[in-house]
Amino acid sequence: MRGIYSSITDTRRKIFTEVARLAYEGGDYSRIEQLPYSILPGDSGRYRDSIFLERAIIGERLRLAIGLPLRPLDEHAPLSTGINESAIAEKYYDPPLINIIKFACNACPDKTFRVTECCQGCLEHPCQEVCPKGAISMQHGKSVIDQTKCVKCGRCKDVCPYGAILKLERPCAKACGMDAIRSDESGRATIDYDKCVSCGMCLVNCPFGAIADKGQIFQIIHSIKRGDRVIAIVAPAFVGQFGPSMTPEKFTTAMKMIGFDNVVEVAIGADLCTIEEAKDFMRSVPEEQPFMATSCCPSWSVMAKKLFPDLAPYISMALTPMVLTARLQKKEHKGCKIVFVGPCSAKKLEASRRSIRSDVDFVLTFEELMGMFEAKGVKFDEIETKTPLIEATGAGRGFAVSGGVASAVADVVKRLDPEREVKIASAQGLSDCKKLLMLAKAGKYDGFLLEGMACPGGCVAGAGTLQPVAKSAATIAKYKKDAPEQNALDSKYEITLSLLNE
Repeated sequence: MRGIYSSITDTRRKIFTEVARLAYEGGDYSRIEQLPYSILPGDSGRYRDSIFLERAIIGERLRLAIGLPLRPLDEHAPLSTGINESAIAEKYYDPPLINIIKFACNACPDKTFRVTECCQGCLEHPCQEVCPKGAISMQHGKSVIDQTKCVKCGRCKDVCPYGAILKLERPCAKACGMDAIRSDESGRATIDYDKCVSCGMCLVNCPFGAIADKGQIFQIIHSIKRGDRVIAIVAPAFVGQFGPSMTPEKFTTAMKMIGFDNVVEVAIGADLCTIEEAKDFMRSVPEEQPFMATSCCPSWSVMAKKLFPDLAPYISMALTPMVLTARLQKKEHKGCKIVFVGPCSAKKLEASRRSIRSDVDFVLTFEELMGMFEAKGVKFDEIETKTPLIEATGAGRGFAVSGGVASAVADVVKRLDPEREVKIASAQGLSDCKKLLMLAKAGKYDGFLLEGMACPGGCVAGAGTLQPVAKSAATIAKYKKDAPEQNALDSKYEITLSLLNE
């Protein structure tokens, strides 16, 4: 749960730290077998009934953090299986990216309605009256729901004057806007990867820590150790993620302390994306298409293409800020390696596409990066303040929050054509994004610019973030306001846009 430092947060932090330390120190990687014992010492379970179960779960999370697959449950395999083959400086994700550790899953119930002890057995019993299937009866003065008849409509819950009827739902399934999570034959969660868009919302909403994504910490550090020039391009949502002691003015220094050659704002690419989408919108809507949708959120665009293939041509063809920034750096620094540092699981999937692999070599979440800082013992409060990151505009920085992309595009259109009105509709969370596209398909948003963000709140709510969403959004607002320029057209990199699209 983002913003709450829980036992699961603590375990994840320790896992990323130990994986980073393992890579930095090198040597015999079979010592990974000992890490579950150092992460969780003692002889009794701390969070579950069995210490052995807890350590087995930690072992699988260690493997995923290295980019390794889960081990089969029906045969013996050492924790270190495949680790030497993964101790390389170049590696893309083997699918699936999002994984469920089956023996960590609590087998939570699917959506169901239950009557609690708060039921007063009232004479009116409206719950019984509104049930369309006659699933509710009065027994011993209390309402009882016959689950074999219940169709999960929730009308009983809505009318109970005492709030005595609760809706129980598997948290990961509830968070999944693609309805990609179901129960297997044992009642444990399973993912339909044909539907999954790797947004990671299930990951951050599982209260048992049973869901995890694969990482590239191990390979990034090997690239650094090999002597590659590794440049970090950082998403604007980074501001405030690492606590009050890590200011934007300290970030570049901190990154160099753990081996990065330099740091560049992805907000630069966001400015270029804004300009391109603004020009696309002005050229295409409504002459060539009824509306245009933004392209920067990979889960949003993949969802749209999966569920609304006939609307796919209306999604902007502009390259995402990540790709534009990466291409800019690769043109300026031949032979460099690019690490996108951001809040998002889906960016890992985007970077692994064959058309993008040459631009983005690695993806690192803020949470994974914190593990690298801790492995190297970086103390943020001891870092001297250096030159801030100032090359991006406020428009580009605003991409981190819901509504920021569309607002930036509208501002550019207004500058280029002051007489033109840009109508905007935006949605956050894939469930609402689907509703937005359904209305668009029905013609309700003709002439509009549509923005979709898979994570409720925008990128500041991504699966790899560390801070509460509201706090992060407020920090971004200040960071955006502090930018020397506010309109994307004032970016000094505008002249390079055509070159980056070649």
